[in-house]
Amino acid sequence: MSASATPASPAPSSQSGMGAIPYAGGVGFRVWAKFASSVSVVGDFNGWNPTANPMAPEGQSGYWSTDVPGATVGQGYKFYIPSNPNAFRIDPYASSIRQASDGSIESLIASKDTAYDGGGFSTPSWNETVLYELHIPTFSTQPDGSRGTFESALTKLPDLADLGVNAIEIMPLGQFEGIQSTGYNTGYIFAVEDTYGGPDQFRDFVNRAHALGIAVIIDVVYNHLGDTDLWQFDGWTPGNTTCPFCGSIANGGIYFYSDYRSHTDFAHSRFDMGRAEVSNYILDNTRRWLRDRFCDGLRFDSVVNIHAVQVGSEIRADIPDGKNLLRTINWEIQSTQPWKLTIAEDLQSNDQIVSSLDDPNGYGFSAQWNDSFYWAVRNAAAAGDDNSRNIPGLANMITSLSGWAAFKSVIYSENHDRCDSNSGGRMPALITPWQPDGWYAKKRSTLAAAVILTVPGIPMLFEGQEVLEPAPFNNYGSFPPPVNWYLSGQFAGIRSLYRDLIHLRRNWYNNTRGLQGANVHVLPVSWDNMLVYHRWNQGGPGDDVIVVCNFSNQNYTSYAIGFPQWGMWRVRFNSDARNYDEYFGNWNSFDTMADGPPLNEMPFSGNIGISAYSCIILSQ
Repeated sequence: MSASATPASPAPSSQSGMGAIPYAGGVGFRVWAKFASSVSVVGDFNGWNPTANPMAPEGQSGYWSTDVPGATVGQGYKFYIPSNPNAFRIDPYASSIRQASDGSIESLIASKDTAYDGGGFSTPSWNETVLYELHIPTFSTQPDGSRGTFESALTKLPDLADLGVNAIEIMPLGQFEGIQSTGYNTGYIFAVEDTYGGPDQFRDFVNRAHALGIAVIIDVVYNHLGDTDLWQFDGWTPGNTTCPFCGSIANGGIYFYSDYRSHTDFAHSRFDMGRAEVSNYILDNTRRWLRDRFCDGLRFDSVVNIHAVQVGSEIRADIPDGKNLLRTINWEIQSTQPWKLTIAEDLQSNDQIVSSLDDPNGYGFSAQWNDSFYWAVRNAAAAGDDNSRNIPGLANMITSLSGWAAFKSVIYSENHDRCDSNSGGRMPALITPWQPDGWYAKKRSTLAAAVILTVPGIPMLFEGQEVLEPAPFNNYGSFPPPVNWYLSGQFAGIRSLYRDLIHLRRNWYNNTRGLQGANVHVLPVSWDNMLVYHRWNQGGPGDDVIVVCNFSNQNYTSYAIGFPQWGMWRVRFNSDARNYDEYFGNWNSFDTMADGPPLNEMPFSGNIGISAYSCIILSQ
């Protein structure tokens, strides 16, 4: 080539997809940088030379791409965008991110996430599901006592399977800034946090969970973004626009709104879901988790902050783009993988969130977190004295879960937001803060759990709940302490109580099928802090279930209640049994003959025995 010849223009990549796309002999790269004048890819494969591998613009689309022969999985890379003052940018689609030797971070070319086939696992239906929420670093610790990883969490999965849990809801896994977080400051939604073990360990984790019969549901954060190179990604900003709600500057660039829609109480980094490229970015992320990583569902953090602007607790404006995107995501999942589940954390008691997509106002989620039910259970179990327990309020909440709404709510007595110090901590600590492992705390926290596991809805436990973990889980500031699994020995009986409840919920013995049904009738007996309800699917022996929850400090040797069928009713569970705790009373909660006259809106009646702050479950 003569000295005056012009170098050939770079050619676009021949690979489909975004980010780094490995192929035989090299890696293709593609990135969206709408206002960049030039883009190149740098990395271990070219000595981080900005001139070695320029990228080609793909028409006027704003996308840039190129193929780099010789690049391989495991090499670090970034995009070089000189129009940004901080020109070296992490790939927004990076599957893996690592700390460089100088403390900075860099994208890592990862192997394809479709390296396994999911093992033929079948996601359980909602009426059979018992969820368990966990946080990878605190669910288990490594042998040296340091924070947990996917590998250390694997050692605890057989315990969950033994407990009867068949689905886990994992707090966010996206890469975040620093090494201490509960995940809700996710900065890179495609990357799997490197301190947890990255995408390769996660693939093994999903495989092992499926082999144990456990579904994997991932918490995703699309309502705001943590500190990230996506901010002013290609150097363009709309100018210093001011948020009308708080006066902050909203100038995040191509990925983010730059007007009133930018506001969240966390940051002004709400995705601009009106841009096709940004909505595709989020859609691609759902596909990565569900199609490529074989997860069984997604739990969407703070959905209200996707479809609306919330300032404090007040909704100040709707965001139609957000609603349209959520409907699109659910439509695609239901069209292509209808067995996969989507859960919304909206917390506004909005039935439209779980309404069908056939309804123009419906969002199409499979279920949503029901915080109103949490407060009803909390007010019943944690009130300071029996006169303050709102059992009628809890009864009304149970009734609201019947019929079409039966499996539209995820219900809980503990979760990552309700176990923090500001909320009073975990349920045992709410009941008796001075003695969270005492008799009252054990009795009433397990009574609350019994309600969660026997009413309609999708029950969810929180990590360590089954062994009376007392430490609060602070979802802010300092890192939460890990679950103290030594309590498994000290409170083995309490764990057995949870195990027995879960097995009955899942009808392991074929005599409590009604606990998986959509029907509930609360008997009108709540005036003395007694809560009694009838659960059934089709009805009849092995199906009809009566649950009695005594929320008073009163023992009963003979208490009359109504029954739906004549005949002998067997006690399948008694939370006061001494095998659950040596200080429990082992009260005589006997099998009973329902041959008495109509009572409590039921055609028959019988007498039961039940101790203070206890639950019994009966069936034929």
